[in-house]
Amino acid sequence: MTVARTGPAFSLADIPFSTYGSWFDVSPVVAEKTYADDLHLVSHQNGMHAVLRLVPLSAGERAETDRQGTPGLLTWTGEAGRVELAYESPDTVRLRGSGLDIGVFAAARALTPFSGTYFFHDPAADAHVFTSYETGRRYRVTLLSGAIAATPGDQTLGSTDRGLAVTASAGGGWEIAIEELDTARPPYVSSTAFDDVVEAARSAFADFVDAVAPWRSAATPAAELAAYVVWSATVRPAGLVTRPGVLMSKHWMDKVWSWDHCFNALALASGCPELGLDQFQLPFDHQDASGALPDSVTHSEVLHNFVKPPIHGWAFGHLRRRLPTPPGRAELAEVYERLERWTQFWLTARRAPGAQLPYYQHGNDSGWDNATTFDPERVVVTADLAAFLVLQMHELAAIARELGKEDEARRWTLTAEETQATLLDQLWTGDRFVARGVATGDTWSTSSLLDLMPVVLGEHLPAEVGSTLADHIKAHLTPYGLATELTTSPHYLADGYWRGPIWAPATVLIEDGLRRAGHHRLADDISARFRTLCETHGFAENFDAVTGTGLRDRAYTWTAASYLLLAEAHAHRDGR
Repeated sequence: MTVARTGPAFSLADIPFSTYGSWFDVSPVVAEKTYADDLHLVSHQNGMHAVLRLVPLSAGERAETDRQGTPGLLTWTGEAGRVELAYESPDTVRLRGSGLDIGVFAAARALTPFSGTYFFHDPAADAHVFTSYETGRRYRVTLLSGAIAATPGDQTLGSTDRGLAVTASAGGGWEIAIEELDTARPPYVSSTAFDDVVEAARSAFADFVDAVAPWRSAATPAAELAAYVVWSATVRPAGLVTRPGVLMSKHWMDKVWSWDHCFNALALASGCPELGLDQFQLPFDHQDASGALPDSVTHSEVLHNFVKPPIHGWAFGHLRRRLPTPPGRAELAEVYERLERWTQFWLTARRAPGAQLPYYQHGNDSGWDNATTFDPERVVVTADLAAFLVLQMHELAAIARELGKEDEARRWTLTAEETQATLLDQLWTGDRFVARGVATGDTWSTSSLLDLMPVVLGEHLPAEVGSTLADHIKAHLTPYGLATELTTSPHYLADGYWRGPIWAPATVLIEDGLRRAGHHRLADDISARFRTLCETHGFAENFDAVTGTGLRDRAYTWTAASYLLLAEAHAHRDGR
């Protein structure tokens, strides 16, 4: 007898229910930090928009239910019965119920000429349709069994309740399909039984987790849930998303930022290499004429008002080593050209006249938006930026050698060595790195973990510099990991974004740099604390450094990806 692989159960308040490739989810989270009483169908086309409210009903009234998600099935369970929802495909969900009815209503009551959701019965498809101004899409509800009990707001304008209530036929249950579509398609026809839809969804996820985490065991108890967070946040190409893309979340952080994507790429590389490479390349598809990457990409928006730090050389070096088959020459040449342009952007557009080191224009450029490093000034030369570029130039040299470009390889190696020498000469005091204001020339050090990020240079660092940085990093350790601001600092804030909370990317970058610099025991400790944090508190955007509580967006893919990376490395070191 084959036992169904249901996958991990999760709270819908923390993690939205969705599937690989879909642009919508089902969740009570309807906007930033906004939780509704009912689950909603929430689309991420043209932004995050709650479109439909899904309400279990008993005798026409809202029924109190317990809700639970697993990778293949969402359930509402009440005293009178049960409602179930499963994805048949990325744009279609099936719902069925027994003992409880269902109401499918527009999330917003107001309908204006420019906003809201219009509702009507479409005779050609014999289905009820909601059209959303916000997403620019239609949501079609087809009755498969049971009966329509009511259709309030059919063709009604202005402000009113809109939707339909579905009830069971005598002695039976009910079933419906909800599709997200553009303009029109043939009427929906059910060709697969509901239980088979559930099993197909479960199997698709099980295959994914087997691919990305074949090493998992009882010692890595959060691996399957981490894989679900990544799998369910993946969307098919649409709009400005040029490839299958892993959003940072299907909550309100529903974008691909141009450094977050690197961690997802690395976690996917060994088990889903094509998807991993797509994650790395996606922001580069929007590289501008100056060579800069966008700040972020989503369905209908590419932002260029900031950039993100150039960790891409570091990331691609690791990515290449994780791929089961090395990139072909054509792909390697494309990455080389893109990385070269990205590096030249920093060496031209972001160096003051006569200066040797580049600068950030704002904390947002660093990815550490409000870190205390940027308190004295915003346009700042920082050590982390120079360190990332050194690693990127070493990777360019390595790729150039593989492509037979020996002169370019020598040039990149020399530039990397010169940049590191300048970094140590201008920003290293003998005890710590300082930042320097471009306008004033003033220098300062802070209690931010950002000041210690040059440890990413790893084996390239002089031993005494690496050891000093390691000692400073130890001071940032709490029982849960690395606080981004010393907890003893007057600027420390428990929920202060980069002024205290623990973050996944800083953890992975520092752990890797320490390990490459030979500080294995400290790297092991940092990895263990972060893995325990995720296993206890989930995959939040960031975490309270003192209590471990998850903060902000609670289903963040780079956190899940970072757990997978650290857990896999630990499993291999442990001999599993």
